Amino acid sequence: MTQQHHWRKTILVASLIFGMFFGAGNLIFPVQLGQLAGANWLPATLGFLVTGTLVPFLAMLAVSVTRSRGVYDIAKPVAPWFGTLFLVMLHLTIGPFFGTPRTAATAFSMGVAPFLPGSLQTGGMFIFSALFFGLAYVLSVKQSNLVSWIGKYLNPLFLILLVGILCIALLVPMGNLQQTVNTAYQQNAVFQGFLDGYNTMDGIALLALAVTVVYAVKGLGYHDDEVPKMVAKAGMLSIVVEAAFYTALVLLGTSSLGAFKVSANGGDTFAQIVGHYAGNFGTLFTGVVVTLAVFTTAMGLFASFAQDMHKAFPKVSYLNWLRVIAAGSFITANAGLTNIVAWAVPVLMLMYPFALSLIALSLLAKFFNRSAIVYQMVMVFVIGPACLDALSNSPVSVVGWVSQIVTTYHQVVPLAAQGMGWVVPGMVGLMLGYAVYRVQTLNAKKIDIRDTTLSE
Repeated sequence: MTQQHHWRKTILVASLIFGMFFGAGNLIFPVQLGQLAGANWLPATLGFLVTGTLVPFLAMLAVSVTRSRGVYDIAKPVAPWFGTLFLVMLHLTIGPFFGTPRTAATAFSMGVAPFLPGSLQTGGMFIFSALFFGLAYVLSVKQSNLVSWIGKYLNPLFLILLVGILCIALLVPMGNLQQTVNTAYQQNAVFQGFLDGYNTMDGIALLALAVTVVYAVKGLGYHDDEVPKMVAKAGMLSIVVEAAFYTALVLLGTSSLGAFKVSANGGDTFAQIVGHYAGNFGTLFTGVVVTLAVFTTAMGLFASFAQDMHKAFPKVSYLNWLRVIAAGSFITANAGLTNIVAWAVPVLMLMYPFALSLIALSLLAKFFNRSAIVYQMVMVFVIGPACLDALSNSPVSVVGWVSQIVTTYHQVVPLAAQGMGWVVPGMVGLMLGYAVYRVQTLNAKKIDIRDTTLSE
């Protein structure tokens, strides 16, 4: 294989990864962050890039160094049952419960709803989501379609449209970058940006989508030993491009405050910005861009859901799992985008501590030979803070003794008030688990030496 041919394949895989990641959430959340962070856009962006780009890249490295082929392999060292449970929870989160329904709901709210009267909104969403998920199902039936449709056609077209918007808006800005700072970003802009990055779901999505990327790389003719290196190289390329887009979108959101007030969500902001520069045509243009963005993401999530779930429960075929996610996404999407986003936050606050811990453990696994006790100790110490973070971000207010526990947790545990209370307990679990592992290793060596001596 020539160097030029190798790089072409690297770019193709990078395009696949970018196309599956960069959906509607990746488009609208940075814009919203820019509006809310105002003059503090830089520290907020740095925090956002950690969870939005660095964590997904570390997840790619975790998949590479452990030679994992899916989220189950990443979580299995804790216990086989935990690997299956985590796989199911993760796929339900980024699949039919939140991730895939959000793709159609966002596309409809930004690209179709503005052209429909209020009386037709419900029926319009029903028809649009049926067509959207029906087409995603058809194109995902044959797994080989993913590279050609996402990597070669849909993703490049989406990038052309998005770059056009960004170039016009950034060359002719609506305002400067010294804008009003929202309360949440005044003191802890970096931490708030870090938590905002959860909304993209990229950190946990990579663990699920890794299996699709591995299949795509092997389909290009790479052997098992070559796959991890290609995934890491293509992943780095896609993440660098994604970071550049995120930064540009944050700047776009901040400068928009020179012409508009803070919007309820990034989707409204993005539509206003495009409308400012392109008038009525801009609304239609936004709909095309967003639909392309979310559709590529939906296809990737469909395939990874069906592949991983079929591995975990082989009695149900890949095709039937595709039907499950298509039907489930259709039902949830019609509950409304507002409800989807509101309930996604506490679930992500629950899932991310486990996902980030598993990524870190995978990268450090060579130091403790993927010992189960290390994994188990970390999970034991993380589960409590993760549940409390989820409760404190629930749309339903917690009261009584539960509220008192959450308040005490925020006051006592370091970083808990910033939504990252799992970090210190997780590190404690890691140190204790490693200590137990070392003791077990030394004892095993002593037994081996004694047995060798006796045999002599």
